[in-house]
Amino acid sequence: MTKPHRTIWQRWNWLLWVVVIGALYYWTINGLKFTGLQESAGAVSRSIVDGLVHPQWSYVYDGSGEDLVSLILQTLAIAFLGTIVSAVISVPFAFWAARGTHERFFLRSGSGKVVLTLIRTFPEIVLAIMFIKAVGPGSYAGVLAVSIHSIGMLGKLFSEAIENMDRGSEEAITSAGGRSGQVFALATVPTIMPEFFSYTLYRFEIAVRSASILGMVGAGGIGTPMIFAIQTRNWPKVGIILLGIVIMVLLIDSLSEQLRKRLI
Repeated sequence: MTKPHRTIWQRWNWLLWVVVIGALYYWTINGLKFTGLQESAGAVSRSIVDGLVHPQWSYVYDGSGEDLVSLILQTLAIAFLGTIVSAVISVPFAFWAARGTHERFFLRSGSGKVVLTLIRTFPEIVLAIMFIKAVGPGSYAGVLAVSIHSIGMLGKLFSEAIENMDRGSEEAITSAGGRSGQVFALATVPTIMPEFFSYTLYRFEIAVRSASILGMVGAGGIGTPMIFAIQTRNWPKVGIILLGIVIMVLLIDSLSEQLRKRLI
């Protein structure tokens, strides 16, 4: 069996991609201006490593409410509440942005997708700074930032789940004479809810990481003492905070993975 004839472009188009990618690498690397290392870089690096290797264990818990355990729990509360609020609000946005099987010009779904894209445009840290100006520093601003940004992300994921869902159960109930409300309650909701829960858990994992950073701008959580410790070069305190964040993230990721396996 003879091989199909390939044109010159089909045989050598990979070379064009190599040139384009090489040019992009050259442009990006050439745009970086390396100014060298400061004279104190070695001493500072040794201090950072020493602090990370010998963390401040006394900061783990002291009952003041400003210790590591208390602020880790506050960070988890910010992420959890922000995710729950966004998951509930994202549902109507998802049905708005989901493309229907009988939609001809996609005006409804297209406008919904644009709104969700606009919501996702603002990074969480920018939203946190804006809400701090509106409601003051603290956990409330962090919850608002996480929840608003998560609406854009979960709304997009939920809408894609609705678009790609199996329509077999809907068609079966419709053919049996079921009404639209019965189709929605008995077929649509049971089909999409496992994916909705799975995406919500995945978003909670991301929200935990985000909530750890939002405190650096005053939005509550473990980020606030971490930025203060970095500014004062209290590296043992930075070390124990980073250790706490790593353990928190690993536990949340492991628990979330187990829950997602049970749902799907």
